[in-house]
Amino acid sequence: MVEIDQNDIKILEMLRKNSRTSYTSIARELKISEAAARKRIERLIKAGIIKRFTIDYELENEIRAIVMVKTAPQIPTPEISKKIVKISGVETVYETTGDYDILALVRGNNIAAINKTIDEIRSLQGVISTTSTIVLRVWF
Repeated sequence: MVEIDQNDIKILEMLRKNSRTSYTSIARELKISEAAARKRIERLIKAGIIKRFTIDYELENEIRAIVMVKTAPQIPTPEISKKIVKISGVETVYETTGDYDILALVRGNNIAAINKTIDEIRSLQGVISTTSTIVLRVWF
């Protein structure tokens, strides 16, 4: 297990806000050398703490939805999650506690695309029901 210190936390926060933050900027902010910043990031990647570098984006007419999924106890939730994440239009899948077992973030060019994705989720063996809500605004 890798020990995480305050500098590692600051690096993660900086990269979460902007995954393109340069090693130089990170080093300057933390008052360490660029080589030290690079080594820290490589260590976080190797340890599996940093899983991927990605972007958040928002297209003008794109529609986002949150789909909450209830599953049957006979089929393990991770099995259903692995299938949901492969469906076109599904951006992210979370396994959750509470009334719903899975929460999926979905994107589409129109309501028909969102409905198609939700229908595919509903058709999976082990999915009991879904509840969906359209995202009106995103804040970063």
